Amino acid sequence: MAAVTIRNLSDEAHRALKIRAAKHNRSAEAEMRAILEAALRPEGRLLLGTALAELFRDVGFTDEEVKVIESARDTRPAEPIRFD
Repeated sequence: MAAVTIRNLSDEAHRALKIRAAKHNRSAEAEMRAILEAALRPEGRLLLGTALAELFRDVGFTDEEVKVIESARDTRPAEPIRFD
């Protein structure tokens, strides 16, 4: 993983970063990572969970129908793949 050093950060920006980090219960370093990752994510990125939720919403499944599907689902752990 890459390491980045930020030089010449103003005292005001550093203080604001620490306050923001404290509000999110993170270290200043973790807050900087979160800020950079959020800023660099593509805007049009497809999120699978969001897409599935929209699909189910468009189809019009009711809560009862979802419960029926969940009750019929096989909950046994999957068998590992064998390469024999």
